[in-house]
Formats: sequence, C-alpha cells, structure tokens
Amino acid sequence: MQAVIVTGGKQYSVKEGDVIYVEKLNAEADATVTFDQVLAVVDGENSKFGAPVVAGASVEAKVLKNGKAKKVVVFKYRPKKDSKSIRGHRQPYTKVQIEKISV
Repeated sequence: MQAVIVTGGKQYSVKEGDVIYVEKLNAEADATVTFDQVLAVVDGENSKFGAPVVAGASVEAKVLKNGKAKKVVVFKYRPKKDSKSIRGHRQPYTKVQIEKISV
C-alpha cells in the first residue's frame, strides 16, 4: 500500500516501513504523529484519490529524531565594504518512520 501525504507544504510518496525526512514537527523522539492530509492511497486496484484529500484516510508515523541538516553556505559580494560576506543556514528536520496507512 502506498500513500501521498502533505506536511510542511511538501508532498511525500510513502509506503509502510519508509524512513523520510520532513520539515520540523512539534514532537519528541519516539512519539507517534498522524498525518491527516492524505492526497491518494494506492493499493493495486483499490486506489482512492481525494479532491483535495481522501476522507477518513490517515498515515501514522513514529518520530525517530529531530536534527539539523548540513550547513548551506551563502556568499554575498559587497563591492565597497568587505570583499565577501559568508553566511550559512542549517534547516531543521524531523526523521520519521511510516508505521501504518489506513483508509
């Protein structure tokens, strides 16, 4: 069984047992989260597609950890002051494992 879910403004295609990185969620490690915005559930010939979401469908996931991604370096050129200004950004994420897809 496969599902398409929405979280953090992004869509993810998931199966049971998948481990995915999503935008940071307000949940601690080993907590269970439920994704209610399910756009589609595909199970062979029993496929359901929502307009915009499938009614009554949900995906349960277990939070494995919260963390920050690798640093993205950003260069800005300033011609009259400093020659270069180096800045960076680390995007926070939540690593989750898909436990159950229910319709």
